[in-house]
Amino acid sequence: MKYVDEFRDGDLARGLAARIAAEVRPDRRYAFMEFCGGHTHAISRYGIAELLPPAIRMIHGPGCPVCVLPIGRIDQAIGMALERNAIVCTYGDTMRVPASSQLSLMKAKARGGDIRMVYSGADALKIARANPQREVVFFAIGFETTTPPTALVILQAEKEELANFSVLCCHVLTPSAITHILESEEVRKFGTVPIDGFVGPAHVSIVIGSGPYEHFADEYRKPVVIAGFEPLDVMQAILMLVRQVNDGRAEVENQFARAVTREGNRAAQAAVQQVFELRERFEWRGLGEVPYSALKIRSAFATFDAERRFGLHYTPVPDHKACECGAILRGVKHPRDCKLFGNVCTPENPVGSCMVSSEGACAAHYAYGRFRDVAIVAEAT
Repeated sequence: MKYVDEFRDGDLARGLAARIAAEVRPDRRYAFMEFCGGHTHAISRYGIAELLPPAIRMIHGPGCPVCVLPIGRIDQAIGMALERNAIVCTYGDTMRVPASSQLSLMKAKARGGDIRMVYSGADALKIARANPQREVVFFAIGFETTTPPTALVILQAEKEELANFSVLCCHVLTPSAITHILESEEVRKFGTVPIDGFVGPAHVSIVIGSGPYEHFADEYRKPVVIAGFEPLDVMQAILMLVRQVNDGRAEVENQFARAVTREGNRAAQAAVQQVFELRERFEWRGLGEVPYSALKIRSAFATFDAERRFGLHYTPVPDHKACECGAILRGVKHPRDCKLFGNVCTPENPVGSCMVSSEGACAAHYAYGRFRDVAIVAEAT
């Protein structure tokens, strides 16, 4: 397949691995965080970590949307379905994220809640048009990639004067989370690891551009290389990061120039700016409350804000005591360090949010990495 097969060439991958190994300095170690769940999936699926020299450690960051969604927000959506008789629409992965009382949206649906999986906010609009006597709530999650479509849905609902449609907005922001990881005392108390640079997200950067990452290079002296999702994209980005570290540079470089510009998608940004504004605080799984890291619906569109419409108040809920998702999202622990991984917690029965989506670190490692763990243990014994 053109523009895909070229970036999955095994010979080129081995050549890149050799170049990385040749440029790694014997007197130092490198720790790079890939923020995007798509990169986490690619690293596990294609065995990229096994191609890298031991001196390089890839840290799986909090870049999976359902992984960072706190329990309290899912409880709100469940409550609207079970207690307010609303039709709740959301994406497929969100349906399976564990919530309070051993529930999830999928289990709440089995208890009689009218909860429907949709592929887009436009699908939720169709459901609202078809059910004018029912309240229809779109449970919107995701990073900057999925925020513009939600903005357009709200604008369309306003145009049509859909009185029964609203959005429970849980859209979060990438740069704010990176800042929190780098400087928050609260996160340091939870536990963090040193980070030498970031593999910047692909789809997010198509929307916001490469410009917002310049702050991390200038202020924190952390190089950022924006990368595509294919294995050669990721490996080339790692080589570029190694070179920056070796040279003592901290710059934003764009490996994914075939899709990302410095300015990003101005039309998408304008739609988001029109409909949303910053929240002062928002809870992330694994990171706690992160200031100015999420969006809320502007008062001009209050009619379509489910939080205002239903008088919702957020209550934080702690994760399962034995679940290590928070530490995994910060890179402090690996999925295999969690005693629930692969036995109690599996993709079919996720205990933690990192096991739900294929972009979650635990789900990716379960699908592609757990058998390598067995081989490593066998070699050691």
